[in-house]
Amino acid sequence: MELESILLPGLSDRRPLVIAGPCSAETREQVMKTATQLADKGIRIFRAGIWKPRTKPGGFEGIGVEGLAWLKDVKKETGMYTSTEVATAMHVYEALKAGIDILWVGARTTANPFAVQEIADALKGVDIPVLVKNPVNPDLDLWIGALERINNAGLKRLAAIHRGFSSYDKKIYRNLPQWHIPIELRRRLPDLPIICDPSHIGGKRELIASLSQQAMDMNFDGLIIESHCDPDAAWSDAAQQLTPEVLDYILSLLIIRKETQTTENLHELRNQIDECDNNLMQELAKRMRVAREIGTYKKEHNMTVLQAGRYNEILDKYAAQAVQCGMDPGFIKKVFEAIHEESVRQQIEIINQ
Repeated sequence: MELESILLPGLSDRRPLVIAGPCSAETREQVMKTATQLADKGIRIFRAGIWKPRTKPGGFEGIGVEGLAWLKDVKKETGMYTSTEVATAMHVYEALKAGIDILWVGARTTANPFAVQEIADALKGVDIPVLVKNPVNPDLDLWIGALERINNAGLKRLAAIHRGFSSYDKKIYRNLPQWHIPIELRRRLPDLPIICDPSHIGGKRELIASLSQQAMDMNFDGLIIESHCDPDAAWSDAAQQLTPEVLDYILSLLIIRKETQTTENLHELRNQIDECDNNLMQELAKRMRVAREIGTYKKEHNMTVLQAGRYNEILDKYAAQAVQCGMDPGFIKKVFEAIHEESVRQQIEIINQ
């Protein structure tokens, strides 16, 4: 894949490249107020969703073409570059006609090769930076395939946006980071810039600072963060948006390390530990969900919660596996005793409801 820099004239090549603005363009006043505040903080690229693909009908699906005029006003009055999401050929044509500087392809669109190809065809002959978000589900080849389709249309200024992956179970993050996937993307396409989207990974504004720092520690090239002049009143994704002032504070605290981290570096190893711990939490949450379903079954069939034979079978099985994995069987026994205790507690709650 032949690539060129996504940096536009006047943008610094220092990490991180920051793209910020509201999840959705709602009103001209909201767009201009947010953009002015961000520009005052030194942000050079303004983002706003014009068309918003929603999981369910009935939500705010974007202001539409009308909002592109507001982005033109942002560019004229603040000097900022502008960016928005495109999901169809019509979106591409309208965005280009309005002079939008950077386009991105959303996660739902990346998951559909037909839609990506439609966008790629609409972009033939155009020289514009295009950012491609990872697909909703963890499929690295699908992500790379979307980038290749756009590259094959003649576009060379490409970057990836890591926004995490959807999961059915309750979790700490809105979308699981699964950092190993963008790490593998970088291994396969070392010249491709990767931008982190901590807003969509976290889903909560209080997680954005730590996720942004982790992205920098993993040598990501930039951040795309949702910022709104009045986040709590936002028409979409209110919980994950920050005021420009808070965003500026978070960016001021970032530690940008000059050396590329390696697996021998202590900080990188701790990042791996954090990812393992997060994965453990997600798997435990999944296990407890299944345990609750079992509790419902036992209640419906008038069965006791404690099944001693099954419990002993689990302890014996994993104690034996512990030895093969280089761990103390006593340690594993304690772990599964604690897990079993919590499973029983949750099942008892269900049976006694």
